[in-house]
Amino acid sequence: QVQLAESGGGSVQSGGSLRLSCVASGFTYSTYCMGWFRQAPGKKREEVAEIDSRGRIKYADFVEGRHTISQDNANNTLYLQMNTLKPEDTAMYYCAAFYDDCSGGWSPSFWGQGTQVTVSS
Repeated sequence: QVQLAESGGGSVQSGGSLRLSCVASGFTYSTYCMGWFRQAPGKKREEVAEIDSRGRIKYADFVEGRHTISQDNANNTLYLQMNTLKPEDTAMYYCAAFYDDCSGGWSPSFWGQGTQVTVSS
């Protein structure tokens, strides 16, 4: 059974930083795509960043170079380092995974429960 467990959310002031973590258990695919999504109240869920087993990385335009996605394969952990946070970054952040690479678009097969990020001005 695949489980994704996020942590690291919290409340920060504008300009601050947070590091989100996602520990994946039971996810043993050698080819995969993993990523971070977010959903603000009243808005659709949107992708923030993705990384796959080939090391290819992609960010949403609104990231604007502020965040970094990375992975620690030895510990089955996905990270999202978020810097220069803005109030509009306030959302629930979700970790997601798929059992193929990210090429050609992807639809997550597995989701975490989410971790709340709140940025105050």
